[in-house]
Amino acid sequence: MTETLKPGWRRVKFGDVVRLSKARSQNPLADGLERYVGLEHLEPGDLRIRSWGNVADGTTFTSRFEPGQVLFGKRRAYQRKVAVADFAGVCSGDIYVLESKDADVLLPELLPFICQTDAFFEHAVGTSAGSLSPRTNWTSLADFQLLLPSPPEQRELLSRLMAQNEATHAIEDALRTLSVARMSALMDAFRPDRGSVDRYPPHWQIKRVGEAGDVQLGQKRQPSVHDGDNVRPYLRVANVFDGRIDFSDLMTMHFAERDLAKYELIPGDILLNEGQSRELVGRSAIFEQGPAGICFQMTLLRFRCHGDLLPRFAHAFFQHCLYTGQFAARCLKTTSIAHLSAAGLAGMSMPVPPVSEQMMLMEILEKLDIARSKLLHRSELLKQLIFAGRVANEWV
Repeated sequence: MTETLKPGWRRVKFGDVVRLSKARSQNPLADGLERYVGLEHLEPGDLRIRSWGNVADGTTFTSRFEPGQVLFGKRRAYQRKVAVADFAGVCSGDIYVLESKDADVLLPELLPFICQTDAFFEHAVGTSAGSLSPRTNWTSLADFQLLLPSPPEQRELLSRLMAQNEATHAIEDALRTLSVARMSALMDAFRPDRGSVDRYPPHWQIKRVGEAGDVQLGQKRQPSVHDGDNVRPYLRVANVFDGRIDFSDLMTMHFAERDLAKYELIPGDILLNEGQSRELVGRSAIFEQGPAGICFQMTLLRFRCHGDLLPRFAHAFFQHCLYTGQFAARCLKTTSIAHLSAAGLAGMSMPVPPVSEQMMLMEILEKLDIARSKLLHRSELLKQLIFAGRVANEWV
C-alpha cells in the first residue's frame, strides 16, 4: 500500500539526515577545552546545559562536542536527556554527539526537537539492551523513521517550536525565582536578631511545639476490619508532600470509636512525615478538606494549633525546619530511614509572634503561592498547546 504524504514531505531514516560525530580530544586541556558534560549534568526535558564540570579538575572523557551540536543520553534513554551545546567541551561516552548531515536537508536547529519527541524516545528505549543500565546504540537510532517536511515548512515549524520552548523556559525560570523568593521569606521570618544567635524580637513568645499545639502520632497499621462506619480512609507518608496532600491513593482500615478523637482530621491540622530519608523527614502539609471522616496512620505526625497560633504560620515554621535541616538533626535513624518522634517534635522551640505579625508573613507567602499557581496553570496550558501542535505535525 502506497503511503500518501503531504506535498514536499518525505519519509527518511534518522541516519540518512543525522550524523554521529566521532570527534575526540585525548587531551582536552591542551586543546583549549575548559568544560566537560556527564549525564548528571543533563536535565530531563530541558534543552539547555545548566551545569558542567571543569576539565582542569580532571576527566577521562574524550568525546568532543561543539556549539550547536546535540547531546543525547544513550544510557537509560527513558530519562529523556537531550540538550543543545552552547559551548565546546568533552562529554561522557554515554552521550551521543549528533548533528545534521546537510543543513539544506534538515535544519540543525530542528534536530533537538526531533530527539525530544515521544516517538524517538520510544524507539530509543525499545532498542536499548541491558538490565541494570540499558543503552541504545547508533545503528538502532539510525533506523528510526520520521516524516521530514520541506525546508520552508521546517523553518515555519522551527519558529513555532522555538517560541513554545522559550515560553516554557521563561515559566521555568519564573518558578525558580519564586521558589528562591519564598525560601528567602521563610529564612528572614525565622532568623533570630543579628545581635544574638538565639534571640527573636522581645515581644515574641518562644514556646515548645508541644505547648503551642497538640502533637499526635498516627494509628499503627492493622488489617482492615469491616465494622460499619469505623472503617475509615486514612493518610500515610506517601500522601503528604511539601505543601500539598495527594488524596488519589487512599487506603482504609479500622479505627476504634474511642480513638476517633485522636486520629480523625479537622481543617487546619498539619501533617508531618514521621519516617523518611533525612532530607525529607518532617515534610509537611496542611489538611484543609478531604473525604469525610479521614484519619491518619503512624507514619505521620499531626500538629493541631492552640490559642492564637495560626496553622499557616506553624506550617511555615515547619517548612523552615525542614529546609534548614533542623528536623534531620533531631531524628532517630535506623538503617536508611530517619524517624522524627512525637516527643522530638514536641520538644522543639517555636517562635510565636503576635497574630498581626503572623498574618504579615502569611500574606507574603500567599502572594508568592498564588503567583506560582498561576504560572503552573500557564505551564499546563502551554503543554496542551505543544501537544496539539505535535498532533498536527505528523513528524513528531
